[in-house]
Amino acid sequence: MLSAEIIAIGSELLAPDRTDTNSLWLTDQLNRIGIDVKLKTIVGDDDARLEELIKDAVKRSRVVITTGGLGPTEDDITRKVMARALGRRLALDENVLAEIRTRFQSFGLTMPERNSRQAMVIEGADVLPNPNGTAPGLYLKHGECSITLLPGPPREMQPMFNNHVQERLQELAGDLRFARRILRVAGMGESAVDEKIAPIYTQYENPQTTILFNSSEIEIHLRAHARTETDAEGLLDDLSLKLEKALGNAAFSFRGETMEEVVGRRLMITGFTLAVAESCTGGLIAQRITNVPGSSAYFIEGVVTYSNESKTRLLGVDKKLIRDHGAVSKEVARDMARGVRHRARTDFGLAVTGIAGPGGGSEEKPVGLVYVALADDAHTEHKRFMIPGDRELIRWRASQAALDMLRRRLI
Repeated sequence: MLSAEIIAIGSELLAPDRTDTNSLWLTDQLNRIGIDVKLKTIVGDDDARLEELIKDAVKRSRVVITTGGLGPTEDDITRKVMARALGRRLALDENVLAEIRTRFQSFGLTMPERNSRQAMVIEGADVLPNPNGTAPGLYLKHGECSITLLPGPPREMQPMFNNHVQERLQELAGDLRFARRILRVAGMGESAVDEKIAPIYTQYENPQTTILFNSSEIEIHLRAHARTETDAEGLLDDLSLKLEKALGNAAFSFRGETMEEVVGRRLMITGFTLAVAESCTGGLIAQRITNVPGSSAYFIEGVVTYSNESKTRLLGVDKKLIRDHGAVSKEVARDMARGVRHRARTDFGLAVTGIAGPGGGSEEKPVGLVYVALADDAHTEHKRFMIPGDRELIRWRASQAALDMLRRRLI
């Protein structure tokens, strides 16, 4: 199996508000042609650290791809550092320089002299054309390692990879193909999930299984490799079916679908309609539901009743219930669910009330206490949750718990 690593170059990528999306896209492209990405690194515009990283990369990986650092400014160091790390000369290519000049002229501009450094080519490298920018890429072999230097802007990098790099690497990779799948689990912790499925997945070397916890659910990532994508998918089918059986109703997504997509599909199939009343989640449930295309077929109405007065005025919640039990109570949650269902004339009414914090809690009703209720024409059910986390996390997990209650009713 051919291993690869990606080096993203640029100090701006180390800022807290930037994400290296290039490596995500490249990983997907490499996996599609049977190349396994083992390492991704972000390095700033630092000559010494980049040189050290390149020297290590070409020793341990068969494919090395860099993105960024091919521009005309002083901090664009990729070419010169790569040449130095490989012990190769860097020389001006007059043909490349002429192409860059021509590109500037096509816009009625004169090429600044500093752009001439973009025409510097590493000894033994093939120049990769860049019709979308002034920075050409480079492709070269160094021993057993294939090295590609790509520009940073995605609109330049992606066409260059697809048109000039992908075929070369596919020949190196041979016939091996990858397939991936994500299963999602609700209402169980990471340890509980692993306890149920570890006896199954540990019997497999291929597919590989990874268990991850995100803000509101457990993700089970499966990855298989085989001679064809169909064969790899078959390996995933075999393991996935066994894991789904072990997890039962807790497993809600088998192809990476979100909770709101799963719930929406079930509502669409059954023809049932839904209205939502929210307090602590402030409209988050309605937002998630309506993020799904076609949700107007089953989602009728969402009401944010944040105050006690609005719960009574808009949903008909009994004032005595609020006075006797408080707004955060099973009694009020149940009345909210019935009220919104009656108001919207839907098959289901879903309601949430709770304390998201950071203030407002008490010893009797601490921050994180949430009640979810679900009403239909036959009966009303409710659940009490103690949700850990900060305000944002409590709200998100409460929305997930509410949608999961509806999902389980629809099964």
